[in-house]
Amino acid sequence: MLAQAQQEVQYTQFMYNKQPLNPGYAGNQEAPTLQAVVRSQWLGIEGAPNTQVLTFSLPLANQRIGLGMNIARHTISIYENLTLDMAYAYRFPLGHGYLGLGVQGSLRSLSADFTDSRLLAIQQIDLDPSIPRVRQQKYIFNAGAGFYYEGEHFYLGVSVPRMLENNIDFATPGDVEISKEIPHAFLMGGASFVLNDQMSLQPQILLKYVNNAPLDADINASLNILNKYLLGLTYRLGGSSVTGFGESLDIIIAAQLSPKLLFSVSYDLTLSDLKDFNSGSVEAMLRYSFGQGEAEEYVNPRFF
Repeated sequence: MLAQAQQEVQYTQFMYNKQPLNPGYAGNQEAPTLQAVVRSQWLGIEGAPNTQVLTFSLPLANQRIGLGMNIARHTISIYENLTLDMAYAYRFPLGHGYLGLGVQGSLRSLSADFTDSRLLAIQQIDLDPSIPRVRQQKYIFNAGAGFYYEGEHFYLGVSVPRMLENNIDFATPGDVEISKEIPHAFLMGGASFVLNDQMSLQPQILLKYVNNAPLDADINASLNILNKYLLGLTYRLGGSSVTGFGESLDIIIAAQLSPKLLFSVSYDLTLSDLKDFNSGSVEAMLRYSFGQGEAEEYVNPRFF
């Protein structure tokens, strides 16, 4: 049996978490920025995906150069992926904005713990010689690239964060290749439309493409209030091809707690056939900008 599907982690708050998806975003913030994202998917299902991401972005040379680092941990049942990304972006003025051209290198640790007590079978596991009763691990390197443009009232980015088709099996070299990494392409875009002196509307979209898999998309509309609060609603495609309701409907709430601190949280209401077996997904993000001092505190009024 041959199966092909999306392998990269999905984020509901992609508008706040662009750097792991696009190295061209590195250095886009006006000051050194540290950000943490925590996601728990499909609450109530044992072994469901869990993700933690820590990113750091450093602008240099008057934002002409951007350096970025991402550290991510992703688990599904007995499987764990640890990823370290190092990104470099060169940014130059174009029109009324800046275009960032970025590249990155990735080192990933893949492991599967077949000694985990959660591993169940209809018969004694030790009787099946195809299941190793040990913890297996391997390391792989990858590389990616992307560009990210941000103007006064919109942004647009295209990226392939991992281009190499690495063998990700735990089998010994020379054996039949069972699974491999597949390049994922991301197209992201958004705009801001002023409604009045207190509110603006921000439509945003993230398209996700993998060869031989259905096109996936997150379609978001957010309301920015007083440049301090944001309320957003996202519809995620996918889910069941029979019902056609999509994967989820997501609510996002964000607040600029201080000139340097942004906090947001989201909840995904599952629409797919899994809706009867879970209580949705939650995701939280905390971003801190170090700024240049009290006279040059960094504020992110666009919530991009």
